[in-house]
Amino acid sequence: MSGEALARLNALPAASAEAMLREVCGAPGWAESVAANRPFVDRAALEVAAETAWDVLDRDAWVAGFESHPRIGEERRVSGGDASAWSRAEQAGMGSADDLVRASLAEAQREYERRFGWTYVVCATGRTAEEMRADALARLGNEPDVEIAVAAREERRIGRLRLEKLLTKGGVG
Repeated sequence: MSGEALARLNALPAASAEAMLREVCGAPGWAESVAANRPFVDRAALEVAAETAWDVLDRDAWVAGFESHPRIGEERRVSGGDASAWSRAEQAGMGSADDLVRASLAEAQREYERRFGWTYVVCATGRTAEEMRADALARLGNEPDVEIAVAAREERRIGRLRLEKLLTKGGVG
């Protein structure tokens, strides 16, 4: 990340910084908490603020963050901003999936939502549709208290990658 990108994030009005950070994570309160910690002296300070903001969220906020993602393979726009483009890129592994794998993954996600009550969330970057299907099916065997922690870890991984994209791919400014 360039110092210039961090300086631009630091200089944004609070509402603009919060809107930009909501592209990274849609959990209520997360973007506001991170933005409130500006100015960041360096990348590490921003990362600490992002991690700390995630750690203090409650289960309801985590679930709302999960819901800000489209289902794997779904074309729904997330926000219309960077998050929509990032979601499409993250799910690039769906491109080579055949109809049977797509249908099986879609059914696994519906079953997951019935079982747990929230959207199946997985860090899809670099994963094939077959890998995500196998992951969704395996996670159906988790108890809800275990699965919320697994989903939260996946959301945290997505957030880390998106924060990196925000700061290195021109999202700031």
